[in-house]
Amino acid sequence: MKMFNRKSCFTKQLLIVGVISGFLSLYVNSFGQDGNAGINQANTQVRSYFASGTSLMYAIGAIVGLIGAVKVYQKWNAGDPDTGRVAAAWFGSCVFLVVVATVIKAFFGI
Repeated sequence: MKMFNRKSCFTKQLLIVGVISGFLSLYVNSFGQDGNAGINQANTQVRSYFASGTSLMYAIGAIVGLIGAVKVYQKWNAGDPDTGRVAAAWFGSCVFLVVVATVIKAFFGI
């Protein structure tokens, strides 16, 4: 059996790490951009998603409202005594979704 030479093994590892870090620094330097430009680009992209995001929240609120109305109607027809509590919970969740969408738009000035 051949014994490992620690000095030779360390030298190979050091060489591999040096080559990898060299390629990595070349990659980062060639594709890097100004930090402010990147932040402004991210800001623009996130703001462009807000309109569709708030519309999505309104749609989810409408679906939750319809499901809640059906659930409350079923409980009311079954004669359950906690119909008012269930109706308040479903109505509250719909109002919460609408309020959150409106607050997000107002908070970010969109």
